[in-house]
Amino acid sequence: MKILFLGDIVGKSGRNALKKYLPELQQSLKPDFIIVNGENSAHGFGINKSIADELFELGVDCITLGNHAFDNADIYNWIDNEPRIVRPDNISKQAPGKGAQVIDSKNGHRVLVCNILGRVFMDPSYDNPFDSLDKLIPERGNPISNGLDAIVVDFHCEATAEKQCAGWYLDGIASLVIGTHTHIPTADSRILNNGTGYQTDAGMCGAYNSVIGMDTEIALNRILGKLPRSRHQPAETGLGITGAFIETETTTGLTKSIKNIKLGEIF
Repeated sequence: MKILFLGDIVGKSGRNALKKYLPELQQSLKPDFIIVNGENSAHGFGINKSIADELFELGVDCITLGNHAFDNADIYNWIDNEPRIVRPDNISKQAPGKGAQVIDSKNGHRVLVCNILGRVFMDPSYDNPFDSLDKLIPERGNPISNGLDAIVVDFHCEATAEKQCAGWYLDGIASLVIGTHTHIPTADSRILNNGTGYQTDAGMCGAYNSVIGMDTEIALNRILGKLPRSRHQPAETGLGITGAFIETETTTGLTKSIKNIKLGEIF
């Protein structure tokens, strides 16, 4: 099975980058299943239904979220009725939606997609992410032994070490453990010892002439303490998309190959 995972979509620029470059990847890689992180897709903060529908129309099979999942109040009206959206499992016990979904691909593969928030340098009130993983993937076997074709975990967090811990914790269990949140693509895509594909961060779909997708001047003014401190705005130039592409073994659902994805104006 072929799975394409793309990093956080940042605003309209990110959506435009996806529209521009995803068809090329669909043609060259022919993925069976496409996952994108959409937590920043509505002007950099949250997601709304019209944007989710736009992403699905482009061929996306599943949208994961993150700590900005509920920044746009529109999501409360529809997330419970959209099984292709996965919000972080450990964000809040009162949150609508689900932290994991089994989604059928267009050609009949069954994929469990899990979304987890890390706690290091983030909100310490989040539930323990590893407890969430034990709940969402209760059997410690491979995907096929769990009655699935693949298991993908989007581990949304700040600290690289915490993401690596998640990779090793799920080695031989998940098909792919991939980090999101920092918007910076890492070059460490690899297969861990027991067959799990891993990459510390998928990066982003957005404008790379920026500070993590946001307007450079505003970001500099904020970090330098200059006034006025304007709200972050997505940048517009240097469009690109990044992430990872895996192929899984049919007998185990674990990864037999992984490729770092970088496509765009500056790459």
